[in-house]
Amino acid sequence: MNGSYEPERTFAALPPAQGRGFASSWWGRAWLKALEDTALDGQQLKAGRRLAREGRVGAVSVRPGRLTAVVRDRDSTDYRSDVLLQELSEEDWGRFLDMASERSGHIAALLDREMPTHLVEDAAAAGLDLLPGIGDLEPECSCEAWDHCPHSGALCYQVARLLDQDPFVLLLLRGRDERRLLDELQERSAARAVRGPDGDASAEGPADEAAARGVRADEAYAARGILPALPPPPPLPAEPGMSPSLDTETAPGAGIDPSALEFLAADSAVRAFTMLAEALTPGHEQQPPAPALTPRQDAVRLAAEGRPGPRLAARLGTAAGRGPSGLDTAVRAWRFGGPAALAVCEEEWLPGPEDLARARAQIAGAWEEGEAPHFRAAENRWTVVGSGAQLRYGREGRWWPYVKERGRWVPAGPAEDDPASALAGVLSGS
Repeated sequence: MNGSYEPERTFAALPPAQGRGFASSWWGRAWLKALEDTALDGQQLKAGRRLAREGRVGAVSVRPGRLTAVVRDRDSTDYRSDVLLQELSEEDWGRFLDMASERSGHIAALLDREMPTHLVEDAAAAGLDLLPGIGDLEPECSCEAWDHCPHSGALCYQVARLLDQDPFVLLLLRGRDERRLLDELQERSAARAVRGPDGDASAEGPADEAAARGVRADEAYAARGILPALPPPPPLPAEPGMSPSLDTETAPGAGIDPSALEFLAADSAVRAFTMLAEALTPGHEQQPPAPALTPRQDAVRLAAEGRPGPRLAARLGTAAGRGPSGLDTAVRAWRFGGPAALAVCEEEWLPGPEDLARARAQIAGAWEEGEAPHFRAAENRWTVVGSGAQLRYGREGRWWPYVKERGRWVPAGPAEDDPASALAGVLSGS
């Protein structure tokens, strides 16, 4: 490094590692591959992996060209272990920054603390190896081993976990801390935007043009074979997660209703569980996404699925544009058939000639001659004369049963393709 300033970061000791792998990111795995390809004695690395897994690596210091940590052996002896990695020169960093500033995708990735494969590949094409190769990780340890020992191996395995969390650890090892790198990258990007993509000053918005270029489609397609495999789908938990309790000694802020927040959190957990269960169902990717609910529909859904108390139910009724009795009717409809049932409950519509002919044919064919009840039709609502029963014809061509209670029509069951089946239950009880 030039000058007296040498950046350094220290990471607290990590707890014992769970599971089999030490690295989940592709750059963490590339780090371990360089380690395992370098070491001459695989048994030493296995011993180091055990030490790291048991949480015997202390705080890790990262600075340009060097990693340092104290590793406690299984006999409780402490060893100072270092791993060295060649820094990039100032000229190398200049080429890297020029390359990265030319593509908005690289800038966005670094700002998101990511190191995508195409950034590393483009750096390699410019003659810069960000990731270590065979023999690049040089060990030094107070145990005086001449090759990678269990202590330097444990340090490297621990650093793979750090790289999963923050790829800037690798860039710091190569000679640039995060703040300086991003500042220099933004300076180059701003200068390039002023000059234009060909290096000439432009008054026609080169910054917008540069931002719009992104990653070329052929480059993204060419990288498909080298991208890391997607992780396996997450397993379905046994049940939805528990929502947090907001009943604390601290008073809520103005306008905050803790009980309403707890209700929404519990609903979110149930919905997330349902969505995950559906996503893990074979063939789910072939199904079209469900239409988004309107705020009024979602208020009814919350009341139907969450079973709120009276105070929250009143608030949901207001959000749904209904009074208590109207919300109760809407909730009953929702429980029988979701958005489709709610639409039938709310809408009056006049079937077109084809829909009307199909409805009349279904009515005529549902009963033997002379046994069909007498209907009084009003748009899509067919009321049985002389009874408190009604059929409503949905836009999807199914029949929904309704009954009259205290002077208002309320849903009485799920939809049926056959009008006689839909009406059977309500006529027997009317």
